[in-house]
Order: sequence, then structure tokens, then C-alpha cells
Amino acid sequence: MKTARYATSRQKACQQCSNTKARCDRNQGGCARCTQRGLCCTYLGASSAGALARGLSVNNDPELCDPSSASNDVSVSDGLLPTPDNELLTGGDTHDRTIGSGRVMNTSTTTNNFRTTITRSYSPSGSYLNGITPMSEPMGVLDFSSLDLVCPINAGEISNRWLNAYIPTEGQTLKAYPISTTSFIYRILKSYAAVAVHGRGIPPFVHSSEIAALAACPPLSTCLSLVRICERPLPGSAGVATQVLEREMNNIYELRDTYDDMALLAAFQAYLLYAMVLFFRLSQGSNPFLRQAMMNLQELACISSQRGLVCVAEQQRARPRWESWIVAEAKRRTLYTMYLFDSVLSAQDGLPTFLGTELQGLPAPSNKALWESQSRHGWETAYNIYLAEWIDGGLCIHELWPIPADLDERGLSQIRSRVDEWLQNLDEFGTMLYAVTSCTHGS
Repeated sequence: MKTARYATSRQKACQQCSNTKARCDRNQGGCARCTQRGLCCTYLGASSAGALARGLSVNNDPELCDPSSASNDVSVSDGLLPTPDNELLTGGDTHDRTIGSGRVMNTSTTTNNFRTTITRSYSPSGSYLNGITPMSEPMGVLDFSSLDLVCPINAGEISNRWLNAYIPTEGQTLKAYPISTTSFIYRILKSYAAVAVHGRGIPPFVHSSEIAALAACPPLSTCLSLVRICERPLPGSAGVATQVLEREMNNIYELRDTYDDMALLAAFQAYLLYAMVLFFRLSQGSNPFLRQAMMNLQELACISSQRGLVCVAEQQRARPRWESWIVAEAKRRTLYTMYLFDSVLSAQDGLPTFLGTELQGLPAPSNKALWESQSRHGWETAYNIYLAEWIDGGLCIHELWPIPADLDERGLSQIRSRVDEWLQNLDEFGTMLYAVTSCTHGS
């Protein structure tokens, strides 16, 4: 049988650098790029060349590379603008391209019921995207079907929030941010967009289990790939990047009625990330598309919220299922982030901002031990401690708002005591939110 023309590979770069079309220094002991990212650095030999000729991926051969050390980078092109063959990929195509390259965490998923076996865990410090060795304890099996959630607020008011600046309604409370606070919010949200664009981790409103189960969250997996095109755009290419992101945002919005709970959360988070990247990275603040996008984003937030923002067990002062709590907490954090982003856009347009009174009663961001837990046992232990410490119920978001005028000294002392306890074990998201509310409303 005649030998194929390219049966013998001429590839000199290591497999990881070849997959990402990155420069490789070809160090046989492990190239600098793989060493820096903690990746499995392998070079094509005779056996791997034969596998390549048969259309197989070297990364899928257990004899050539240990699957546990596969790269966790979700970049499509390692920060470069898309090539013509991947620039206009749909969400599914982008996801398949990422999975096929062996660059996404090993998972076994059944998309229909979102039952996900996570064989490797994610370190909240950003190790998923940096290739740093993740925490050794696996998350185990996460079943995101049958989420036991309820919506305790009037979610319809979320979708109409953009009207507040134009049509005053009864009960609105003007929220006057000091200039320094607006600048602080701007810089923090800009950093969230930068984290996603540079692939240095995930924003603190996305839970690590969502990243570990990207196959169950196509809108989010596509987003984390596409936004990388904004990392080092070529001169004059910002317009192309803008069109790519806007196209994907339109796709998400058009499919909003087809998503189930987990996919809808991923769509909400992805749409918010796209909007922040357009504003902070691509300077689209004056683009009319962004104004329409904010209205669409608030509708996505409304639909997602209507499917539940609080676990039933949370209301009953009991421990919920970990999966239900993950989705509820991630939704609330994403919702709070959206409100902050809306205030930044309103400030830029010279429009007033109003207190989100429709969110009254929702829990404040959870403590660090709960949010960053990497195992079911660890989370359940942390939640049992939380229940024991918060006998009267956890802190609610409205307890960080202006002190009611009719509150007596005893009530004020109780609120301050609860806030002090809440502050003892916060992650960076809760700390940021407290800084904003404290500087705006006082303590």
C-alpha cells in the first residue's frame, strides 16, 4: 500500500504549542511555555506520527501523555484573533473545537439531565486557565437536574429596570454614588473582563463547578473561548472582534426560551461577560448595540431569576443540596454584578441610578469557605458550621443598604453585629460589594 504523503510528520514543535499555534523553543526536557503552564510537553515520534496520520489526537493517547496533566486552557487561539476557519464558529462548533484539542478538563457528561462527573477540580485562584496543578480532591458527581429553587422576589421588575431612569415609579430610592465609588466599581468590573480575556481565571460570580463542567454550559464555554480574541487584537481588528461578540450575544438571546436551568444561568453569565468585554476592552460605550444589550441582559436576568434564586432548604434553615446551592449562589452573584455594571453605564450616560429594592430579601454573598469548597463533604461541613453560626438566618443584601430612619438603637446594633460577623470570612466578591455599599450608604 502506498505510503501517505504526510505519514511522517515534519512537526518540530511540541504537541501543546502546535495545537495552539504558539512559538515553541523545542526544549526536549519540556519547552518554556509548557513548563510555565504546567502542561504535559510531548513531541511527535514515530508512534505518535502514525496516530496523527490516522486522525487521532496525541493528547488522547494515554501512553503518550497523562490525561491528568492535560492543559486546562480554554483559549481558541491563545489570545490571537480567530483564523478564517474558526472566526465565525457557532457556540457548538467552538465548544467541539476546544474539547477536541484536549484542552478542557476531563469530564464525563450527559447533557440532557446535566449529570456531570468531574474527575479533576478547579482552584478558585485561577489554576483552571493557567494550567497550574489543581487541587487534589475531586468534586465527584454533580447532578444539576431537579434543582429545588424558588424565587422570593418580583423578578419582573428586573427586566423593567432600564425604564426607571425615564419613567419614575413610586418607591424608587435614588442611589448617588460618590465619584470615587463609581471609579472603584469601574475598575473592579474592568478587572473581571480582563480576567476572562487574558485567561487568568474566572470572574467571582462564576462557580468553579461550572468551569469543570463546561460541556453542560455551552454558552459559557463558548464565551470563555471567544473573548480571548480581545487579548492581543491586531491593529484595526477591533471591529471584527466586536462583530463576533455581538453575533454570539444575539444567538444567546434568540435561544433564551430553549435553555433549561443550568444552561440559562450559563447564558446569563456569558451575556454579561460579553457586554463587559465590549464596554471595557473594545470601547463600545457609545455603541447603541450596548444599550439594547443591557435591556436584553435584564430580560435574561429576569427569566433566570424566575426559575429560582433561593433554595427551598435555605428558607427552611436547613442544608440544601450542593448543586442547588451552587446555582442559586451563582445566580445571585451574577445578578449583583449586573446591577453594578448597569450603574456604571448609567453614570457614563449621565442618568440617575436607583437602589435595587426589588432584590430586598435575597441573601448577601456567601462566605469564602462555602463558595470555594472543592468537595461535597467539605461544603456540607462548612454549611453545617454556617447554620450553627447564623441561627437567625444569614445576612440579606438589604442589610447593607441605607439604615431605615425608623430603626432604633437596638436594631442598628443588631445589624452592625450581623454585618461584622458576615465580614469575617468573605471572598473578594463579598469584600468588593461591602466596600461599595459602605462608601455609598455608610456603615
